[in-house]
Amino acid sequence: MFQSRPAPDAATLIGQGKVEEIAATVKSSGADVVIFDHDLSPTQQRNLEKAIDAKVIDRTQLILDIFASRARTREGRLQVELAQLNYLLPRLSGRGVEMSRLGGGIGTRGPGETQLETDRRRIARRIKKIADALEGVRAGRALHRQRRSAVPLATLALAGYTNAGKSTLFNRLTQAGVAVDARMFATLDPTVRPLTLPSRRRVLVSDTVGFIRNLPTTLVKAFRATLEEVTEAALVLHVVDASSPSAAEHTAHVLKVLAEIGAAQIPQLLIMNKMDRLPAGETNGETVWRRLAGEAGGHANTRAVAISALTGAGIDKLLAAIDQALPLDPIVRATFRLSAGDGASLALLHEFGQVLETRYEGEYCELEAEIPESLQRRLEGRKRESTTTVEKIVGNTAEGIIKVS
Repeated sequence: MFQSRPAPDAATLIGQGKVEEIAATVKSSGADVVIFDHDLSPTQQRNLEKAIDAKVIDRTQLILDIFASRARTREGRLQVELAQLNYLLPRLSGRGVEMSRLGGGIGTRGPGETQLETDRRRIARRIKKIADALEGVRAGRALHRQRRSAVPLATLALAGYTNAGKSTLFNRLTQAGVAVDARMFATLDPTVRPLTLPSRRRVLVSDTVGFIRNLPTTLVKAFRATLEEVTEAALVLHVVDASSPSAAEHTAHVLKVLAEIGAAQIPQLLIMNKMDRLPAGETNGETVWRRLAGEAGGHANTRAVAISALTGAGIDKLLAAIDQALPLDPIVRATFRLSAGDGASLALLHEFGQVLETRYEGEYCELEAEIPESLQRRLEGRKRESTTTVEKIVGNTAEGIIKVS
């Protein structure tokens, strides 16, 4: 049911006539639950339940219930429980009817008041305990990121509207085998896997929770530890379901959430997924993106790639686009003159770079290669360290006068 009003009703959100209409529909259909696609205040929820004579839940509670059924790891369950408790705390006042069985009178507890305060204190203690546990999780994630940063690996974060195909694309890129489901919020717990790009650079890809329009602020706060994977990424892979009629609207909502969590300035690559579901006349990715960008509010200058994560079409173009868009650790072309016996440096060049030409001159090997800038610095550091070690060893010899080139 829909209702258009100039302003929401303070007591029931909707008008009295619409409340009576919903109550009659609930009675005739035998419905157990009425769901409002709008946030309800505790007073509105209590008044509606009394007038409709059925359980009433709002948008936030529905999302929390879905999250609770999807959470698998300890972190995911903690985050969901924290959001649920923060949602429940101001709504405890609506439970006076159930708690009025407590005795009243001189020297006894009032009708539910003591129990209400006890529940509030218990929930407050539990919220504090969960918040501390999640802070530990956050510290652990920060430590893992610090360890990852010691090795120059950029992180790519998959972000997008729920059910846009992020997990399917994640499995296609990394062969991770994470759960894929067409239901909303099938992914709650972030997963990080390595990926080798065509330039031989290694990066880490993180699969994150899907966004949704009007994402409740309690969820944003509760899932801060998860969303930090997005804010710390070097590149955000924004996945859009190109086959959805609401693709432009979904794109705008995701960009809004990214701005709310402080990730708006991170470079983005827009990935138009599910191109295999489009009609035959709309298979041109550039045409589709121009249409979507115009409807979403003007992002036509942002680079976009058309793919199908299910069939694998366009994945090669996506990897090449990631290589070009990745701001961290650019590819450089360099020439190295190494000792033919320096197997470690030669192995690094072949493993993490693309060797273009190799020439041997006596005891030396000269290579021309395209490698990440970080690897170039690493190899130059190894060369300086090796030279310093030789100088120290030579300086300790009996003769003490040996020239080192």
